[in-house]
Amino acid sequence: MAKQNIAEQFVDILVKAGVKRLYGVVGDSLNPVVDAVRRNAAIDWVHVRHEETAAFAAGAEAQVTGRLTACAGSCGPGNLHLINGLYDAHRSMAPVLALASHIPSSEIGLGYFQETHPDQLFRECSHYSELISSPKQMPRLLQTAIQNAVGRSGVSVVSLPGDIADQPAPERSAETALVTSRPTVRPGDAEIDRLVEMIDKAEKITLFCGSGTAGAHTEVMDFAEKIKSPVGHALRGKEHIQYDNKFDVGMSGLLGYGAAYEATHECDLLILLGTDFPYNAFLPDDVKIAQIDVRPEHLGRRSKLDLAVWGDVKETLRCLTPRVKAKENRRFLDRMLKKHADALEGVVKAYTRKVEKHVPIHPEYVASVLDELADDDAVFTVDTGMCNVWAARYISPNGRRRVIGSFSHGSMANALPMAIGAQFTDRGRQVVSMSGDGGFTMLMGDFLTLVQYDLPVKVVLFNNSSLGMVELEMLVAGLPSYGTTNKNPDFAAVARACGAYGVRVEKPKDLTGALKAAFKHKGPALVDVVTDPNALSIPPKISAEMVTGFALSASKIVLDGGVGRMLQMARSNLRNVPRP
Repeated sequence: MAKQNIAEQFVDILVKAGVKRLYGVVGDSLNPVVDAVRRNAAIDWVHVRHEETAAFAAGAEAQVTGRLTACAGSCGPGNLHLINGLYDAHRSMAPVLALASHIPSSEIGLGYFQETHPDQLFRECSHYSELISSPKQMPRLLQTAIQNAVGRSGVSVVSLPGDIADQPAPERSAETALVTSRPTVRPGDAEIDRLVEMIDKAEKITLFCGSGTAGAHTEVMDFAEKIKSPVGHALRGKEHIQYDNKFDVGMSGLLGYGAAYEATHECDLLILLGTDFPYNAFLPDDVKIAQIDVRPEHLGRRSKLDLAVWGDVKETLRCLTPRVKAKENRRFLDRMLKKHADALEGVVKAYTRKVEKHVPIHPEYVASVLDELADDDAVFTVDTGMCNVWAARYISPNGRRRVIGSFSHGSMANALPMAIGAQFTDRGRQVVSMSGDGGFTMLMGDFLTLVQYDLPVKVVLFNNSSLGMVELEMLVAGLPSYGTTNKNPDFAAVARACGAYGVRVEKPKDLTGALKAAFKHKGPALVDVVTDPNALSIPPKISAEMVTGFALSASKIVLDGGVGRMLQMARSNLRNVPRP
């Protein structure tokens, strides 16, 4: 039996760690690894058209499955293209292993063709980034990289020169067991005691939830019931906490709606659950704050804390809820629920007034119809910009749907690549890319990846021929919009030319039929919806410092934005408020 080379050993270790596919673009320094993948039936090579897509796809797959995923780029320019997607995966806490192949080891440091130093370049967007300079290093170094990616929930980068990848692998006397899942973490008894004391003393408590509440919906609801607390959420917490939530008061932040802002500012005690909410201008500075997070580096970096609790949200609440005293007074909770329902009543007209006749089509209407027609377990990938607004306000979570976007990194062009990674995990699950025309055209070449692999992703293109969020930012600064207009083709015709299903929608009456037909189509499909570029949105509570880098029009040529089916839930919750 022929002796393994380093590339084959590398691929075998990835397979043992649970990696199912390697996203990338082939290149000479990667050839030994790509060939090793070709000969290994347990892993697939996914040929994308741009390495940035490879990193976004791997990050999305990791978020959908919770497993380690992998991507690769060839030396120099090839692996440099990975960097934006890796930043996003790292900030989304997605376990991704990136292979940055390198120039010949004997030429490193001598200005060789395509020379970069990837082990240095990727350090800011990874927990671990190291160079393999000897065949004897590889097994332990790769295993260490995997442990970092899985154990610390983020990116690890391994730089591997092509000549070393082709060398014989060393014999391994013992193979290290790989960590492929993370443990739960509970706080110490002293922290639990202090938090119980704070909760029992407080009269008005609000919970504000982030993505760290994933898998803890029942525990959060039980806790809120016992302490009679309104429950708000950040954007990344929406899919995990908003559904079946009779304490819901909406979302705070730049895309916020409802009464979440009031609930966080009018309480005696604010408890932050698993959130690294970045906008400290939306957090209060005159109430007591406790924060629970499994990542200790997140504690206190957004606001001044009265108590920092290091622990997994689910395990912490399991310890905490039985120990706190049940509260009987619902006045604060009921007042916030009423404020929330009233706030949604006030803005819902923005998308109900003559939308079925409005041309160009209201994007709110598109998102609302999409929410109604999509599967109950659909995965939505969302472009940064105004698509974030429509997804935040109209896509209804239910515990089975997923909504994935560049919510922490804020990159353009993420939706289509993320849809590729999400669809590879399950070809039978509906995956919808909510793309803006700006983001879609930035990485439009990878629409061909859908066709090449016959991935049944449905691209719903919100085509307003502009960079809408950037126009808002210019309005904030009192500047005329400049450089924000896109001269677009008929994207449906482009899709058909690529070999996919494509349909263009310019009238609201045609929207439902077009979406139904696209969803029914077995392969990739694109629905090019011409939307109103003047449909813009602002947060419910705003001040000068809040809008830096965002959007507020002094001339008020904005819509406050609708909220879709969330109004129905708010009305239902309000009916549960006891009457005197």
